[in-house]
Amino acid sequence: MAASHDHSHGHSNGNGHANGHSDGHADSNGHGKPDSFEVRILRQDGPGQASYWERHRVAYEPDMNVISVLQRIASKAKTVDNEQVAPVAWECNCLEEVCGACTMVINGRVRQSCSALVDRLLTDNPGEIELQPMTKFPVVRDLVVDRSRIFRALQRVQAWVPVEGYYDMGAGPRQSQEQQEQSYPLSECMSCGCCLEACPQYLKVEIAREEGETDEQFAERKKAAYDKNFVGAHAISQAMLFNSHPTGRMNAGERTDALMGEGGLQICGNAQNCVAVCPKHIPLTTSIARAGRATTVRMIQRWFDK
Repeated sequence: MAASHDHSHGHSNGNGHANGHSDGHADSNGHGKPDSFEVRILRQDGPGQASYWERHRVAYEPDMNVISVLQRIASKAKTVDNEQVAPVAWECNCLEEVCGACTMVINGRVRQSCSALVDRLLTDNPGEIELQPMTKFPVVRDLVVDRSRIFRALQRVQAWVPVEGYYDMGAGPRQSQEQQEQSYPLSECMSCGCCLEACPQYLKVEIAREEGETDEQFAERKKAAYDKNFVGAHAISQAMLFNSHPTGRMNAGERTDALMGEGGLQICGNAQNCVAVCPKHIPLTTSIARAGRATTVRMIQRWFDK
């Protein structure tokens, strides 16, 4: 991301907390609630452009989440200095921590903005909430990032069960209760990108479009760049999910080969940040360990097959 500049003019005290209109009232438990609070947002007008900080003030309401805060900002689109600005861009769909679209960095921590509650955020950091886009993906605008690399990684590991048609082929193989209990947590992955944002081995890849380049050429060049870099914990876990599926395991060798290729499992440094930030508490490090065992077995098989 290009160097950022602070275009905000809010005031803060020596502790970094915003002053001004944050004095409020006490609730029934005696805890103070502000009348309003400031939101500091890292904005960017387009891909490759310089980023800059901007401050907004939002009136406090009970039971707000970060999405409702962004909706209030969009309805007014004025900074703390009463300057009219373009509404802040962000993504959201389900508002139930299921779709993964609203991932952003909130008060320095990557998470889903629909489940980030204002009361809790202000308890941790009174007077101000800070919002930034994820840093491991190219910024499209403001808090919206290009997450296509996430889905390319799923293509690389063939994170699906291939079918030859949609006619009725009868009941598939049965799964044991133990297999179901292992698989279900992995199936909850929503490709939100939290694990990738927190991973020190997952580095940002941003490809600028060249003059005269067609859409197809640009897409192929991006795909090639993505394929050279770390596939990420989410794709490793999904490969293990489908390798354990009674039908999916027929293509287990192909998925394991993908994990053994360039940018595969060998890049993982076992930092375990991924499992710490996953909003679905998916046992990602367990999947990584299983993938390590599977790739070792696959390598030995290849050696004996020579």
